[in-house]
Amino acid sequence: MHTEVLRDGDAFGRLGPEWTALYGRCATATPFQSHAWLHSWWLSYGRPGALRVILVRRADGTLVGAAALLRARGPLPVLTPLGGAITDFTDVLLDDGCPDAAPALARAVARAARGAVVDLREVRPGAAAERLYEVWRGPRRRLVDSECMELPAVPMETLLERIPSGKAQRVRAKFRKLDALGIDERVVPGAEVPAALRRLLRLHQLQWRGRGVTAEHTSERFAEHLARAVRPMVEQGNAAVTEYRLGDEVLCADLTLMSPRLAGGYLYGADPALRARKVDVAAMLLRHAAHEAAASGRATLSMLRGTEPYKHHWRPETVPNQRLMLAGPGTAPLLWARAGAAHGRRWAARQVRQREWLGRALGRGTPNGGGG
Repeated sequence: MHTEVLRDGDAFGRLGPEWTALYGRCATATPFQSHAWLHSWWLSYGRPGALRVILVRRADGTLVGAAALLRARGPLPVLTPLGGAITDFTDVLLDDGCPDAAPALARAVARAARGAVVDLREVRPGAAAERLYEVWRGPRRRLVDSECMELPAVPMETLLERIPSGKAQRVRAKFRKLDALGIDERVVPGAEVPAALRRLLRLHQLQWRGRGVTAEHTSERFAEHLARAVRPMVEQGNAAVTEYRLGDEVLCADLTLMSPRLAGGYLYGADPALRARKVDVAAMLLRHAAHEAAASGRATLSMLRGTEPYKHHWRPETVPNQRLMLAGPGTAPLLWARAGAAHGRRWAARQVRQREWLGRALGRGTPNGGGG
């Protein structure tokens, strides 16, 4: 095996064809590991001197392992995956047909991270990074990270069997009303994706006006990232942009990211006029996503990170992401300190959520009318 570390963004950009070929040979990869997503993220969010793209090649030059990392800001030396907070799943890439790729990549990452902790956040269960973790020869720690909600990729009628019959009937009534309105669904071709994304972001801001929109979703760098990344992802089958029109007017738009095993609704925007018409936007989007995912043969329809109440209506499975921390013998104290701090933050967040839940419960009263 031959290994190398790229620190130049232009060189990372030229890796596109090789990276895409390796991505196709790593069955557990998610769309967030596509070259289009990662390189575009680097162009929007990267810092000069921070890039560390670690590559493993066979003797014939074939790329069989890759980890796109960067040196994070902060007082402690840490390497983290490219993708940041706007990425729901991080991972490395390993060729499924090359069992020697994982130990070779582990050794290369250890050399590149000398003196630093490698902190792999938001790793989906079953990811290639677990193979890296298994063969790691130094100190390591596995923590729980964000919770994700997942459904099987089956048609909507099958999803409706997961919920109580009365609620299922109400959902069917919503769909009949939706069909009566005559809203057309249109999957946007690659050439039209940039304009469709601009409409989506405008609708997203309109939808959240006055309700605390995620600030990053309104930033110019986020818009530029999506414009660069999504068109090639659409053309390669790793994304789809869908618009929902009433006549000539686009009232809703949705961005779904896809890999061979899963599809996940990443971002949508909806005109408040839809809610004024009593349209259940979440159900409308889920019906389309379920149809597309089932038709494609994918196994999982992911609602990605977050446990928002509307997701629970469909009785999804909760699948926690993992946080994998790796270090060398000399940096073990840094790993334990970082892991301890992460555990403390999660504990504090749980306490806040429990107090908020208790406050809401006491405010509503108990089922028998008492106050708690």
